[in-house]
Amino acid sequence: MTMISYPPKPSPGDRIAVISPGAGLPGLFPRPFELGLERLRKDYELEPVEYPATRKMGSTPQERADDIHAAFADPDIKAVIASIGGDDQITVLPLLDRELIRANPKPFFGMSDNTNLLLYLRNTGIVGYHGATVMTALGRPVAMEPLTAASLRAALFTSGEYELRPAERWNDVNRDWADPATFDAEPQTRPGSGWTWVNDDRVVEGRSWGGCLEILSWLLMADREIARDLSEYDGGVLLLETSEEMPSGTEVFRILRNMGERGLLQRFSALLMGRAKTWSFERPNSPEEAARYATEQREAVQRAMRVYAPDTPIVFDVDFGHTDPQLVIPYGGIVRVDGPARRITVTY
Repeated sequence: MTMISYPPKPSPGDRIAVISPGAGLPGLFPRPFELGLERLRKDYELEPVEYPATRKMGSTPQERADDIHAAFADPDIKAVIASIGGDDQITVLPLLDRELIRANPKPFFGMSDNTNLLLYLRNTGIVGYHGATVMTALGRPVAMEPLTAASLRAALFTSGEYELRPAERWNDVNRDWADPATFDAEPQTRPGSGWTWVNDDRVVEGRSWGGCLEILSWLLMADREIARDLSEYDGGVLLLETSEEMPSGTEVFRILRNMGERGLLQRFSALLMGRAKTWSFERPNSPEEAARYATEQREAVQRAMRVYAPDTPIVFDVDFGHTDPQLVIPYGGIVRVDGPARRITVTY
C-alpha cells in the first residue's frame, strides 16, 4: 500500500511554478493566461514563475519533463500549477524522475490531461489537487467563480476539512478566447439543480483516485501508473468526469464496463461523478440536446455500476472538472461522502 501524504503548503508571498505539462496554449491565447497570472499575484499574493515550455506550443515531452523537474527541485518554489490541459501528457510520464519529485514534495494543481501527473504524484506518495488551472479557473472573464475561488484558496493555504457545496448557478458554454469581447462580461450561467444521490444510506471515507475519464482510459490502455495490486484502491473514493470531447453514453458505459471487468469499480466505497460538460465549439448543443446528453451519460454510469458495484453510493453533478465552477478536490487525499446528511467533505 502506497503511503500518501500532504505536501507543505505555500504562504502568501511565496513563488509558485506555472507549467504546461500538456499543451502550451498560453502561447496561443495569452489573454486568459495573463489574467490568471494577475489573479495569482493580486488575489492570492503568490508570485508565478514561468518555465521554458509554459508558452511553447509543440514542446517535446522531454522539455515538459524538464520543466516539471525544475519546478519541483527549486527550493524557492512552494507549489506548482498547470496552465491548462492537453492530450499527450502520458508521453511525459516515462521521462520523470520519481526520486527527485519524491524528495521535493509540493502541491500540484491541475485537471483534464493533468490526470496523468496527478496519478503519478499519488503513486509517488504525494497528494495533488484536481482542479483550478490558470487559464480556465483563474483566467475566467471579469471574475473568478466564487466557489472556485474559495476552494482554491482553502486548498492552497489551509489544512483540514472543507465542505463542498452544490453550485447555485453553473456554466459549460465557452466563448472564444481569441475574441477580446469575451473578457468584457462574465460567462452566462444557468440555475443549478443540486446533486443527485444514489445509495445514500451510509457514510464512507477514503482516498480519492480517478480524474478525467478519457485520460484515465488511456492510462488503463497503456497500463501506466495503475497499481498491480488492486487492493491499493480498496475503500477509496472514485472521481470521474468527462471533457469537452463529450464521449457518448455508449463510450462512457464501455470504459466503465472495462474498468469493472478489470476489477476496479468494485474496489471503491463511493463514486463522485462530475457534472457533464454538454457543449463544445464542435458540438454547440441546444439546451434540449445538452440535457439529453447529460441524461444519457448518467444512465450509462448507472448501468455499469448496477452490474459491477450495485450498492456503491454515487453522487452526480458534483462541480469539478470541465464545467464552471471548478471545485478543487484533493487527489489521493481524504474525501468523506455522507449520504444521510447529503454532504461531501474533503481534507485539504
